[in-house]
Amino acid sequence: MPSLPEISAMDLAALLCSKVCHDIISPVGAIANGLELLDEGQDKEMSEIAMDLIRSSARNASAKLQFARIAFGAAGSAGADIDTGDAQAVCQGYFDTEKKTNLEWRAERAFMPKNKVKLMLNMALCSLSAIPRGGEVVAVIESPNLDPKLTVTATGKNARVPPVLLDLLNGTY
Repeated sequence: MPSLPEISAMDLAALLCSKVCHDIISPVGAIANGLELLDEGQDKEMSEIAMDLIRSSARNASAKLQFARIAFGAAGSAGADIDTGDAQAVCQGYFDTEKKTNLEWRAERAFMPKNKVKLMLNMALCSLSAIPRGGEVVAVIESPNLDPKLTVTATGKNARVPPVLLDLLNGTY
C-alpha cells in the first residue's frame, strides 16, 4: 500500500478551516439576508418569511458547526471515548441540511474511541461527494465495544467516487 501524502499541520488546519467556512457561509449569508428583509419593515407576511429564513439558516449553521466540532475538533480530552448516539445526532443534523440525501445510521449506542468516531463521521461526509445529486448513505458500526468495523455505503443517481478521493485513499494524492 502506498504511503499517505505528507501534509503540514498548518496546511491541514487551513484545509479544515476552509471546509468549516465553506459549510457555514451559505446559512450565515441567508441569516444576513433575512435580517435585511426585517430591516426594510415589510408587511407582516414578509416579516414571517424573513423569520422563517433566519430560523432555518441558524439551524443549518448550528448543525454544521456541531458536526465539525466532533468530526474535526478535539472533542474532549486525549484518548477520550465518544458516545455513538451523539455522533449519530450530529451526523443526522448535518445530513438534514443536505435536502437531497438521507442518512441511515445502523449502530448500537456505545462509547467508542474518538478517533474511530471521527473516522466514521468523516467517511459519512466523504460519501456525500460520491452522490452529488442525492441519494442514501448507510453508516454501519459493527461490534462497537470490541474491535469496531466501520462501513459507509452511498447510493444515488450518477454515484461515483471523485478521482481526488480515490487518489487520497490510494495514497497517490
